[in-house]
Amino acid sequence: MLKKILISLLIIFLITIFVLLYVFNIIPHKKYYDKDFNITTYKSSIDKDNDGIDDQTDILDSAKEYIKTKPKYKSKYYSSGYSNDEYGVCTDVVANALKNSGYDLMVLVNEDILNSKEEYNIEKPNINIDFRRVKNLRVYFKRNALELTTDIHKIEDWQGGDIVIFDKHIGIVSDARNKKGIPFIIHHANRYQVSYEEDILEYYGKIVGHYRNS
Repeated sequence: MLKKILISLLIIFLITIFVLLYVFNIIPHKKYYDKDFNITTYKSSIDKDNDGIDDQTDILDSAKEYIKTKPKYKSKYYSSGYSNDEYGVCTDVVANALKNSGYDLMVLVNEDILNSKEEYNIEKPNINIDFRRVKNLRVYFKRNALELTTDIHKIEDWQGGDIVIFDKHIGIVSDARNKKGIPFIIHHANRYQVSYEEDILEYYGKIVGHYRNS
């Protein structure tokens, strides 16, 4: 009898470990794409940096290029504004993706703050750090980008290259999707991440914004 109980407990333990490893994306999730759901992939009509790649695709590709550097999670202040070493945080994924697509968030956010301080509730703007704060990007994108649904089940409205904002976190929507069609997110959340492109949109937390830059 005791042996059966121990075996049952071991099975429960192993199942629990497997579920946790899957939920936290330690175990890779199978990826699907727009064609698997008959979704038309969105292409922007704008090519801000004139590199022959539309903005939506450019933002997505640039986010992927940034995470290939495998930045280590650490919140630091840079006098240059943009992180320039092996470290980074969630906002750096977005800032670098947009910068390499022709949009300098450091300058754009600072200009928007100076023009509308009351919207940002900032007494002393700091161009070097303001664009690397989620609360500021939440205001900036709401004011300057196309606002989209936060309903994750409207899968056709979520496209690779979109920007998603959680309560205290931000990332870029991937072109990869889970079996339900809900997209993966390209993001940098903590120092323990194994992958920077994860199936976390359903359970990471409250989604407070979903935007398309162009």
